[in-house]
Amino acid sequence: MIKKSLTDLEPARLEGRTVLVRADLNVPLDDDDVSDDQRIRASLPTLRILCDAGAKVVLLSHLGRPKGRAQPEFSLAPVARRLGDLLEYPVRFVGETHGEAVAHAVADTAMGQVVLLENTRFHPGETENDPELSASWADLGDIFVNDAFGTAHRAHASTAGLAQAMRSRGHEAVAGILMARELRYLEGVLRMPERPFLAIIGGAKISTKIGVISALLPLVDRLLIGGAMANTFFRALGLDTGESLVEEDAIDLARELVEEGGETIVLPVDCVVAPEVHEGAPARIVDRDAVKGVDKIVDIGPRTRSRFADMIGEARVIFWNGPMGVFEMAPFAQGTISVAEAVADACDSGAMGVLGGGDSAAAAQQAGVAHRLTHVSTGGGASLELIAGAELPGVASLSGVENE
Repeated sequence: MIKKSLTDLEPARLEGRTVLVRADLNVPLDDDDVSDDQRIRASLPTLRILCDAGAKVVLLSHLGRPKGRAQPEFSLAPVARRLGDLLEYPVRFVGETHGEAVAHAVADTAMGQVVLLENTRFHPGETENDPELSASWADLGDIFVNDAFGTAHRAHASTAGLAQAMRSRGHEAVAGILMARELRYLEGVLRMPERPFLAIIGGAKISTKIGVISALLPLVDRLLIGGAMANTFFRALGLDTGESLVEEDAIDLARELVEEGGETIVLPVDCVVAPEVHEGAPARIVDRDAVKGVDKIVDIGPRTRSRFADMIGEARVIFWNGPMGVFEMAPFAQGTISVAEAVADACDSGAMGVLGGGDSAAAAQQAGVAHRLTHVSTGGGASLELIAGAELPGVASLSGVENE
């Protein structure tokens, strides 16, 4: 069922209401300052709609993995400061996740303003989807907006649990602007995509992406494989991979995928290899059947880059998740950057290019092309599970467009 979004609610329904918003403000911190505010900026459209409509916003988020206890290094206080800078007015921060202090702070906050609660994962009930914790948050407001797509694949108290608690009281639980955009583009990849439809899958392990590969293989015209997972496919073909990372227990699975996919699966034809994975290591380019001895495969080679770019350039719909090599190190980043540039060029020519978050999103930023792409997901794990056809608890728990 199609889920309601914030844009389905008339502004008059928001005025004078207290709206609980679950955002994904899980940003990197450096010396108590936000070092990358992209996720904070991604939350702004939802917050501005609510504040402009005259609603009071109670904002919830997690940060890091504090494992159910308060840890100062994971406090959201720096996030509140940065969010206030971006909104151009102070954001009230409450150093508690729930309880009387939170209730008093919410009551004292004016309409059109934002109050940010402390890291939801400071409470052990968050990751356990504790219904009492969800109920305590539901007591604070009239409407729930889930804008945290990056956590939509988890059934936590502040996501699925809170949506269910609000709906049980007859209140709305809807998708925020970012969540709705994520669903529109990621689900659009699978719903009768324009042809040719091409997917690019990289990263280290087949096992973590088998659901995505299996879901995409019958749908795509081409499935390009790169990154360390290509090494496992090489071994399935009987090729030597030297001392490269190989998922030994997935070799048979790779062989089955090659047999099933036939010409749909496209593997690298050449590689960049080095004796060690560090920036000063001497690297050389070899054909994929010439990897020997102490070689470690660290990137796709120039012939593969050219071949992949040609296929990407012919596609009308592109889904990409995962780097082509050790892109964190400049000497081994060219394959990933080449793919990023090819996807951006295709988008410039009218193709739809969707990145599934995670390392590929970081690579698009590194290549300076993220702004040229149709959509860059904020949720790596959530985007992969959605593409693989899994039901996301953070989405399934929202109100449907039809009466339920």
